[in-house]
Amino acid sequence: MSHSQVSSDPLSIQERVNDQLKTVLDPELFISIVDLGLVYNVTLSEEGVVRVLMTLTTIGCPLFDTIQEEIRKKILSVDGVTDVAIELTFDPPWDYSKMSPSARAELGVE
Repeated sequence: MSHSQVSSDPLSIQERVNDQLKTVLDPELFISIVDLGLVYNVTLSEEGVVRVLMTLTTIGCPLFDTIQEEIRKKILSVDGVTDVAIELTFDPPWDYSKMSPSARAELGVE
């Protein structure tokens, strides 16, 4: 299978997008936004537009612009992605239960 065929495979693109999201760290906690449970949903359109529905640990977090720019940059590096749309929501609100077990352990949260 050629590279162009691989990059147009939606499942492969979705997997690579998810892998990139796991590398985006919260600038204060230095834990992946995925492990923190901040990413609620990621979708990929047929046109290659990735939509990320996410939240923050607190409303009005001053670091959202920094996080958003890193998300956009990393997702756009994936072959087959044409654009990134990030939607911020606080419904449902974030809480510690959304964190992965490894993130809870790292932060000492039970």
